Amino acid sequence: MSEIKTEEIKLNAGDVQVDAHLAQPTTSGTYPGVIVIQEVFGVNDHIKDVTQRLAKEGYIAIAPAIYQRQAPGFTAGYTAEDLEIGRKYKEQTKASELLNDIQSAIDHLKSLPNCQGNGLGCIGFCFGGHVAYLAATLDDISATASFYGAGIATETPGGGEPTITRTKDIKGTIYAFFGTEDPLIPLEQVDQIEAELKKQNIPHRIFRYDRADHGFFCDQRASYHPTAAQDAWERVKGLFQEILKQ
Repeated sequence: MSEIKTEEIKLNAGDVQVDAHLAQPTTSGTYPGVIVIQEVFGVNDHIKDVTQRLAKEGYIAIAPAIYQRQAPGFTAGYTAEDLEIGRKYKEQTKASELLNDIQSAIDHLKSLPNCQGNGLGCIGFCFGGHVAYLAATLDDISATASFYGAGIATETPGGGEPTITRTKDIKGTIYAFFGTEDPLIPLEQVDQIEAELKKQNIPHRIFRYDRADHGFFCDQRASYHPTAAQDAWERVKGLFQEILKQ
C-alpha cells in the first residue's frame, strides 16, 4: 500500500470553478488516474475515503464536487433529511454540465506530470453510479465501475433520452454493481442494462449481490453489506489493474 498525500483543489470547468478532493501516492513515479463520483450526499467522508483507498492502491484519484453549480461546499450524512436535500440538488443537474465538470477533472489529471496518460478510470456510487455510466462515454475513460446507479434505464439528468441510450458510446470496459434488494433499481432494469451492453458489444460485467440493498458499499450507511462490499472492491481493483496498469 502506498503512502499518500491529499489536498483540496479547484478545477477550471469553464463557467465554474469546481472543488475537488485529490489523493495520490507520495512516492515518485507515474500512476494511472481515477475519477471518483459522489453520491447525492456530496464529497463527504465516505467519498474521500474511497478516493484515498484508491491512492493507497497506486492511483491518482480525484473526486470533483458535481453539485458545485447547485450547492457549493455541500456535504451531508445519511439521514432522511440529508437524502431529501441531496435529491433536490440531483434534480437540478444536467448531463451536459456533469460531463463538462468531469472532463475538467480528467484534464487536471492529464496535466499532472506523475499521471499516466494511457486511459483513466472512473468509479461512482448512487447518483454517481449513474453519472459514471455517462462518464464512460468520454474519450479518456478506459475503465468504469458503476455502483447502484438508479435511473440509467429510464432517465437522464436534466431530461431527454434515458442514459441507457448512450451505451453505444461507451469507450472502454464497464463493471456495474447492484443489490438484489435495492428498492430504487428494479431487477428488470438491471437486465435491460446488461442486454444493451451485450447488444452494443461493450466489454462489461454485471454483478448482482443477493440480500444487498442500495448503498451496500458504504460503511457509513445502515444498508452496508460487508461481504458484498468486499467482493465488489476486489472486482474494482481487478478491473483497474487489468485496464489501467498495463
